[in-house]
This record gives sequence, C-alpha cells and structure tokens, in this order.
Amino acid sequence: CWEVRKHNSSEWCRFVRSNPDCRLEGGFLNYLDGVFCVFPPRLLPLAVTLYALWLLYLFIILGVTAEKFFCPNLSAISTNLKLSHNVAVFSLTSPLHGVTFLAFGNGAPDVFSAVVAFSDPRTAGLAIGAVFGAGVFVTTVVAGGIALVKPFTAASRPFLRDVIFYMVAVFVTFMVLYFGRITLGEALGYLGLYVFYVFTVVLCTWIHRRQRREGLAPAGPWEPEMPTDAEEQESLGTNSGDYGEEYQPLLPSRETSLRILTTALSPLDYRKWRRKPWYWRLFKVFKVPVELVLLLTVPVVDPDKDDLNWKRPLNCLHILTSPLLCILTLKSGAYGLYQIHGIFPVWGLVILVGSVLAIITFVTTSNDEPPKYHCVFAFLGFLASAMWINAAATELVNILRTLGIIFQLSNTVLGLTLLAWGNSVGDTFSDLTMARQGYPRMAFSACFGGIIFNILVGVGLGCLLQMTSGQLVVKLEPDSLLVWILAGALGLSLVFSFVSVPAQCFQLGKAYGVCLILYYLAFLCVALLTEFRVIHLSAI
Repeated sequence: CWEVRKHNSSEWCRFVRSNPDCRLEGGFLNYLDGVFCVFPPRLLPLAVTLYALWLLYLFIILGVTAEKFFCPNLSAISTNLKLSHNVAVFSLTSPLHGVTFLAFGNGAPDVFSAVVAFSDPRTAGLAIGAVFGAGVFVTTVVAGGIALVKPFTAASRPFLRDVIFYMVAVFVTFMVLYFGRITLGEALGYLGLYVFYVFTVVLCTWIHRRQRREGLAPAGPWEPEMPTDAEEQESLGTNSGDYGEEYQPLLPSRETSLRILTTALSPLDYRKWRRKPWYWRLFKVFKVPVELVLLLTVPVVDPDKDDLNWKRPLNCLHILTSPLLCILTLKSGAYGLYQIHGIFPVWGLVILVGSVLAIITFVTTSNDEPPKYHCVFAFLGFLASAMWINAAATELVNILRTLGIIFQLSNTVLGLTLLAWGNSVGDTFSDLTMARQGYPRMAFSACFGGIIFNILVGVGLGCLLQMTSGQLVVKLEPDSLLVWILAGALGLSLVFSFVSVPAQCFQLGKAYGVCLILYYLAFLCVALLTEFRVIHLSAI
C-alpha cells in the first residue's frame, strides 16, 4: 500500500480500494479511503491536520477511560476479591506498582494498543516500536526527570530486581526478533515470566516485612515512602471532587431520582471550575464530551465511599447501555448488527433484555442503599471500559498506519515516537507530580515496574490472540535496521542504570538525570537518521 503516493493523484482512490494490503483491520472509520477518496488531492494537508487532531483526541479518550473508569473498577474488583491488603494495595504504597491491578490500569492503553497492533502482521512493527520506544522513553526521560526534580536515594533491592527482570524480558524479545517468529510456547512463556515476577515481588516483600517485625532487618531506604491515604489520592489525581462531590451538605437530604441522575451525569464541578487556571479549563472542555459519554455507558464502583458510588437511576441505565456498548464495539459492531435467523438484530435483543433487567433493578432497590449485588457493576464497568479502550486503541493503530502510508514512514518509527509518547504522557505527568510532592522513590519504582507489565503482557497476549486465527507461529521479522537500534538502545539504557545506580550508592542526583535525558535525545537522533536512510548498512 506504500506505493500509492508513487502513482498519479487521480489514481489514488482506485489503487487504495483495489489493493488488499490497504484494507484496515477492524475500526469504525476507513482512514485510507477518507484521505485518498473523500478529500481531493489538493486538500491532503487539511486531511492530515484533521487526522492529527483526531489522533490527539484518541489519546485523551484512552487516558480519561483508564484513569476515571478502568482503574477505579479494578480497585473495586480487587477489594471484592480480598486482594486489597496483600497484592493490590502494595501497588500504591511500595515498589510493587508494576505487578498488580494498578499496573493493569495504568498500562491498559499500552497493552491494548500492542494487542491490537499484533493482531495484524502489517502493524506488528507498530507494536514493537511502541513497546520498545515507551521503554526507552520511560527509563530515560521519565526516570531522569524524577532525578532532576528531586534528587533521592533509590530503593536498592526493588530497583535491582525490576531492572534484572526487565533486561531478561528485553533479551527474550531480542531473541524472538532475531529468529523472526514466536511460537505458542514462547508466547505463554512471556505471561509465565510475568507471573514469576509477581510471585518474586510478593515473596520478597513478605520476607522483608517479616524480618522487619522480628527485628532482623533494619528499616533501610530500600522501601519507598508510604504516603497517607489523603496524600495518595491527591498525588494520583483521584480526588472525588472531579464530579461535584467535593461539597456535600452537612445534613443528609432525600433527593429525587431525576436529581440524582442529572447530578451523576454532570462531569463538571462548577466550584472547582472557578478556581482552576485557564489551561485546566481549556483541557477540561475537550474532556467533557468524552466524560459524559463514559458516564452514560460505564458504571463506577468506589469502595472508599459509604454508598459505594451507588446512583440508582444511572446504574439502572447502565444495565442497558453497558451491554449495548460492548456488543456494538466488539469486532467493530459485527456481532451487534448480526440478525438472528435474518429477522431480529442482536442489538435489539440486548436492548430488550437490558430494559427488563433495568426496570426490575429500579423497582427492587432504593436510592439510599446499594443492593447486595452492587459489586456486579464493578465487573460490568471493567468490561465496558475495556471495550472503550480497545475501540480507541483500534482507531489509534489504524490512523497511525494511515499516517505512515501518507508520509512514507515505517510502523516502527511511528510506534517509538507518536504511539510511545502518547501512551507514556500520562505516566510521565503522574510520576513527576509524585516526585515533586515528596515521593521520588515511589515514582522511580513505577518507571520500571509498569513497563515490565507492558512488554510481557503486551507481547505475550497480543501474539496469543493472533494465534487464535489458526496459526501457531507468529512471524515477527524486523522490517529495518531501526528495530535493532531500538532494541539495542533499550538494552544499553538498562545496563547503564544497572551499573551507574549502584556505583553511586543509589544516590541519584541531577547529573544522573541529565545523562539519561541526553542519552534519549541522542537515541532519537540516531533513530530518525536511520529512518530517513542517512544511516544505513549496505548489507541489510
């Protein structure tokens, strides 16, 4: 499909529609058909501009869905599964950020993007570029930024453990790329390695805390700071005031169902709006449509609230809208539009059943107290938010492939730049904010723990899903020298940190941060020069 720009502009549309390689897998919009058939050639810059703006908005959709809906429901599920006081809570108060539900929540955009990209051999390079590119970015720019913002003493044992596991994961991926294929056993090995990493983290933490209780191990700097619950919520930006719950009346009053519904559907807190700066307001304006649609379709269970965030009229509406969303986004609506016996559509059946269940729930519950089965809404919200993230990730991958065809760029360079930056920007701001608020060790641990989850689960699960189509061997042949430069740069950055951090007695200052950021800039220059054939090897 890359050959389209080499033809006369009058032949672009016919070429795109007749070439099988130009067909986009999944998604609701045909971006190639739009740019080469709908827009005339002279308006190509306008089409690219609109696509770029839509790309930015897709990143906003991914971020809002993961932060406001996916993560809270995962937290509620972990509480219901009695994991809140062993594995799940550790992810917030210790260097176990990358092993638990929080890692799944924070890494959801990265993992879903990788899974969608791996599902099509033509976009596998996009996933490789994103996984490796995000790894280089987080371990250099984000980690270096934390050291620049607030010099600190790194948590020694968790740091060495995470770096070693990550180097093993990178080495395994390097070998997979070298042989150009990944088998079923190797894909399962990725997931098995992550399970072993989780087991190692939990076991080491349990042993150390047992030694602490027995007085055998000193309270050294290996363990990050543990903020209070209030500080933790503030640093993670999960204040309940986002949706108008910051100001509650002193005396409880009985509200009507209509008022509860309108209040719950309001994504804007007007008191908070007045005291925020202009740039926050501008960004909020762009997020409001996304938040409104998500509030309509995704229930959120909050175990930290007395009422568990039970909103009877809205939750009853979710019984209808959430399954309808899932069936219409699964396989881009192919299952939802299917007609039973050629007569009755599946979406109609979902509306019928959902309406009956919503009416029954509304009649048998009250506004004041959540029902005993309210935890089911956490699983429903998890599924609905996952479908939203998957749909946005599919559109993201398709639009990046379209931009690559327009500008004659490889999937790898798009993955290591646009996709990696977009998926990492949220973690970057949250980690730097956490460091500024006095928890640099926790933020530094998050840099390495989270990306272990992304590479092992992203590659392993993505390849497994591609194998469901019938092929037990997935080809992952590097399409250019850039892939090897990317893998080598990630490995070299890990070795640099693995050697230099202990050499500094785990005292990380501004010199370490500057070195990491300069390293990333040098890597980016080499990667772009390689993409544009300034650097090349004649034998490759």
